[in-house]
Order: sequence, then C-alpha cells, then structure tokens
Amino acid sequence: MTQERIEAYEKIRKALTEAPLILMPDWNIPSKLYIYACGDGLGAALHQVPIIDDKPKEGSVCYISRQIKATEASYGASQMEFLCLVWHLRNHTIIFREVFLK
Repeated sequence: MTQERIEAYEKIRKALTEAPLILMPDWNIPSKLYIYACGDGLGAALHQVPIIDDKPKEGSVCYISRQIKATEASYGASQMEFLCLVWHLRNHTIIFREVFLK
C-alpha cells in the first residue's frame, strides 16, 4: 500500500469511528449550507465553524431531508439543486442571516 492509500484509509476509519460534532447554533458566526439533491430526495445540512481549543472545527447544526414528489421527478440536476435550496429556505430558515452555500 502506498502512503496515500494509508492516509485515505485512516481518514475514512476516523470519520466512521468518531461521533460527528453537533453544535448549538451561534448566530454570531457565519453558517454554511450544504445541499444535496438526487432522483430520490433532497437533503441539506447547516454547519458552523466555531473556534474550539484554539482551532476552527466545523460541526453540524442540523440536518433535513425529504423525498421528491412525483411532479419533481422529471427535473434536471440544476433544477433539483435549486429546488433543494428554495425548499430549505422556505421551510427551515429561523432567521435571515449570512449563509455560505456549498
């Protein structure tokens, strides 16, 4: 095995064996919204990057998902991603604030 493969394996092992960092929202720091859409459903994750132990550490604030409707099944990839963004902002935004989209 090459060093690159060993490092990749260790990264995967660490991700699978450590609990994800779940955060209470801090409205004083920017947020990142990760969206995902596929033929079966829509999903989004809101993340923030607070400073923990003098290091920035990204963690999740919340996750959401839903199945797509029959009328949405024919949408293309770009339309699905935009649908996911609009759906999240319409239904799950508590307060309008600065959010970086990923």
